Amino acid sequence: MPRGSTGRRAVTTARLLASAAEVFAERGFNGASIEMICERADFTRGAFYSNFASKDELFFAMFEAHVGVLLTRLRTALELASGASDPLQHFASLVSRQSDDDRQWFLISTEFTLYAIRNPEAAAALARKDEAVRQEIGRIFTELLATAGREFIIDAALVARFAVALREGGNAQEFVEPGSLDARFVERLALPAVLDAFSREFSDSPRHSQRINRQLGARGENG
Repeated sequence: MPRGSTGRRAVTTARLLASAAEVFAERGFNGASIEMICERADFTRGAFYSNFASKDELFFAMFEAHVGVLLTRLRTALELASGASDPLQHFASLVSRQSDDDRQWFLISTEFTLYAIRNPEAAAALARKDEAVRQEIGRIFTELLATAGREFIIDAALVARFAVALREGGNAQEFVEPGSLDARFVERLALPAVLDAFSREFSDSPRHSQRINRQLGARGENG
């Protein structure tokens, strides 16, 4: 395919995704029609079907784009937190920050989740993608704990489930009760506690050794 055609296709896809995000957030996944999305993007149905086979496929393209941004944020936070005196707390303070599209994505993903609960095929596809994301978040959490001299005592992906539930639950409450709940504060408070509760110190970690040395020193002074 000529380079110009590839470039135009990429622009068309980007415009469809942006328009779909607006329409899905306003109308809900079921309430948004392909015609509405095309009208918002100023394209024909033919342009839509040359890029996506269905609304489901369009949503999953949005999902992949959102996940890419999310994982980049988490990886960046991991790098910045690695040298902190309290890596878990510093990481939580970084990732809890609100992004401009959090409310819009919450509306879109919640609507699609409700649709998927009623549609087994969509549910299976969403579950596979969610699991892949949890596995990656679990790996990031594992690396984060290692910088604090700790390791998980349960499956890291299960802890990722807790973290996702914490974020989504906090968002739901904050969006319903604006001004009465700071979901970011709750996340900064709870995420380090969750990571700490389901982990233990490495037996050969510097922090563990320092703690043992302090205990032995205290015993010597008292003995």
